[in-house]
Amino acid sequence: MISDQQLIGALLEARVRAIRSKDARAALVDCAPDFVCYDLAPPLARVGAAALDRDHLNAWFDTWDGPIGYEQRDVAITTGGGLAFVHGFLHISGTKTDGSTPDLWTRQTVCLCKRGGAWQIVHEHISTPFYMDGSLKAAVDLTP
Repeated sequence: MISDQQLIGALLEARVRAIRSKDARAALVDCAPDFVCYDLAPPLARVGAAALDRDHLNAWFDTWDGPIGYEQRDVAITTGGGLAFVHGFLHISGTKTDGSTPDLWTRQTVCLCKRGGAWQIVHEHISTPFYMDGSLKAAVDLTP
């Protein structure tokens, strides 16, 4: 029998593959209708239909030339009572259409709920710390 941790790990890995290949439909397929997303890009939050907007995700995909480097690391999955909490790091890299080559690590937290026997992503929070020296500069040079 496959454990909840294995099911969730496979769901998240499928989502990573979808993002690498810029497949918005597949990247959002396991998100709940009431999905709440706290992403790197403004606004502070997107909820429900706004969080599930393929056009928004495709617009980000269109800023990349070729596949997106998207890797999860140090992922920890905790489950209980039909809820799951996942945290770890994301490595985002590649070549942008403007020729720049971003290479940054972010923090990721994902919350899932088991509904109708299937795990659905109900919340995702991706962030990067910023320097507290008054510059408010994002700390995109950090690595795990």
